[in-house]
Amino acid sequence: FMFNLRIDYPTNNEEISIVRQTTKSVKDVLSPIMTKSEIKDYQSLVRRVPVADNVVEYAVKLVSATRPNSKNAPNFIKESISWGAGPRASQFLILGSKAQALLDGRPTPNIEDINSLAIPILRHRVLTNFNAETEGLKVEDIISQLIEKIS
Repeated sequence: FMFNLRIDYPTNNEEISIVRQTTKSVKDVLSPIMTKSEIKDYQSLVRRVPVADNVVEYAVKLVSATRPNSKNAPNFIKESISWGAGPRASQFLILGSKAQALLDGRPTPNIEDINSLAIPILRHRVLTNFNAETEGLKVEDIISQLIEKIS
């Protein structure tokens, strides 16, 4: 999967609505908001968005820096990460940034898009080691620190 999103619990009122809607005998009728063909068209549109070389290079540099055995990895990564992200993370950073640019009405993604997507794309692909766990370091904090270092 592309993203690991953290979603908090619903409010009491939201949960009441959820319970009422999912436990009644008559189900609401759902109407499609788009066709399969439209979804495929949007996916194709995202893939056609151009990306500057420096943005692709930045995404790859960020992902490779999560790998403790990489020459690009800073010392804090080597000390706190046991397994870094693979090439799919770089691919997803670029695809996600293309979609973000389109949603924002921009013709091409930028490095800020990569940075904004880094935690949800990397958090489940980067494994902390015992050192990080004993120091209470969360993978999200390490990724944020890496973004600051690489940017």
